[in-house]
Amino acid sequence: MRLELVPLPVSDVERSIVFYRDRVGFALDHDVSPGNGMRVVQLTPPGSACSIAFGAGMGGGAPVSNLHLVVDDIEAAREELARRGVDVSPVQNLGGGVRYAFFADPDGNSWALQEIAVGASLPE
Repeated sequence: MRLELVPLPVSDVERSIVFYRDRVGFALDHDVSPGNGMRVVQLTPPGSACSIAFGAGMGGGAPVSNLHLVVDDIEAAREELARRGVDVSPVQNLGGGVRYAFFADPDGNSWALQEIAVGASLPE
């Protein structure tokens, strides 16, 4: 089993494309309108095998919380997001070699940048 797609509820498709493609730096994979007022947009984070999808006619729902983007250099990733206009938190060191920074899209879907130091082990 592979997780390859996470649907996100968004209220404005165009605004979400701009946020994820232009600010966060995801690649726009698909933007299709199969008919009946439906539109499906799929974007993928750089280096990821898992994408996000949103669009018109896909249903709404509560925002998705705490999706993780694992990075090798959290300071560089955070700096790049801030440079692109994303409101991203300062880096937080949680101990044990794990550091986080947090941000959210305009609809409240929340994300965590996560850096795990080489040799750090996560609790089982």
